[in-house]
Amino acid sequence: MKFNIKISILLAVLLQSCWGDKGVPNFEYMPNMYESLSYEAYTENNLFADSLSARLPVEGTIPRGYSLYEYEDTNEGYDLAKIELKNPYELSDEDMLKAKELYTVYCGVCHGAKGAGQGILVKREKILGIPSYADPGRAITSGSTYHVIYYGKNTMGSYANQLNEKERWMVTSYVMKLKSDLSK
Repeated sequence: MKFNIKISILLAVLLQSCWGDKGVPNFEYMPNMYESLSYEAYTENNLFADSLSARLPVEGTIPRGYSLYEYEDTNEGYDLAKIELKNPYELSDEDMLKAKELYTVYCGVCHGAKGAGQGILVKREKILGIPSYADPGRAITSGSTYHVIYYGKNTMGSYANQLNEKERWMVTSYVMKLKSDLSK
């Protein structure tokens, strides 16, 4: 008898699901998952004394994944970084392979695959006057290279948002490798 009742209920559910009105759902379980309450970020609310919901970050905070960089975006900051700044990372062969990939993506189009200033944009005369890494007048160091990647210099823009700190140091090490290869 119990078996017949279970079969009858199962058949009723199956028939209802097959021949029911397809435009109207039968039951809505957990409706808050489908119809969530919206929260507008820039509207007035009663959470804070000034009735604004958008907040500035607390003074002195740093976003996750970032670290402090003490050198200013000035010529004096560049000169100081050129003298003082050293690579804090020990890079493996795998890191240098990754550095080559990053260099090819971000730097090679202007500076060239060998760092001689003959990238595809220079060859097509879209950008002119990119010197070689081995140019004695530049006398680049790992500190000055990192500083330029961080802030940019002259017509080169900053790559601080595209590369995290370790990736910037990886590219810097690869640039210094290219410089030594050009000097031979």
